[in-house]
Amino acid sequence: MVRVARKSGGKVYKIAALYGVCCGIAFLFVLPLFWSFITSLKKPADANASPPNLLPSTLTLENYTRLLHYGDGIFNYFGNSLVVAMLTVISVVFLSTLAGYGFSRFSFPGKNVLFVMILITLMIPFQSILTPLFLVLRTLSLQNTLVGLSLVNTTFQLPFSVFMMRNSFESVPRDLDNAAAIDGCDSKALLTRVLLPIVLPGVITVGLFAFVASWNEFLAALIFLTDADKYTLPIMLLNAQSGYLGTVDWGLMQAGIFISVLPCAILFLLLQRYYISALIAGSIK
Repeated sequence: MVRVARKSGGKVYKIAALYGVCCGIAFLFVLPLFWSFITSLKKPADANASPPNLLPSTLTLENYTRLLHYGDGIFNYFGNSLVVAMLTVISVVFLSTLAGYGFSRFSFPGKNVLFVMILITLMIPFQSILTPLFLVLRTLSLQNTLVGLSLVNTTFQLPFSVFMMRNSFESVPRDLDNAAAIDGCDSKALLTRVLLPIVLPGVITVGLFAFVASWNEFLAALIFLTDADKYTLPIMLLNAQSGYLGTVDWGLMQAGIFISVLPCAILFLLLQRYYISALIAGSIK
């Protein structure tokens, strides 16, 4: 009995230590977001105080009010980012799903070579091809457009997304293909009716990665967009951070950062179970 009690007691201590470590790590991740939110509620004098105060003397929504009327309005920049992100997500999910299905279920000459070439593009630095991309978009009359920016984002999200979707399809047993063929399903019906519901976690994960990457993209938006009314949130925050005589307007900037973080955080919290299951399936494969 004593030995059993010691074992159970040791198990409780291990679980408590594990939860303690997890809570500590979670606190480290939440602390910057909490600091950003608190700073956004401070008056400009409190936000720019040195050394900074953790708690504001008074709570105010002045920074959010100023952000609401900054430039063309926060909703215009928010809408631009949302349009670019959604166009990128739709394109990436559609193309990567078809490509992953093709690489997984079809045999054609040069399949492995083509797949390796797609993965090699992950090693190409984005900055090294900015000039060719700019010339291509200008030739197609897509420079300084949200559609052109979404195409650039799609280009750099596709290699990883194709790799992810190929692994998702590979994790599905081929016996389902044979059963669907016996029931009269062709390749299109096999994808839409049988395989797509099974690989839904992979599809959601690919969409989540594409959304977060395009939502936070700064360099491409800075280079390919020239009109102020087409700027996305990251570009707007760069312009909004400059205060009086070149000082940084910390309160306004932190309010914008907190607003820009919310969509990504909400999406991740809503879709985290699909995200985790897809990553586990991909790692096993």
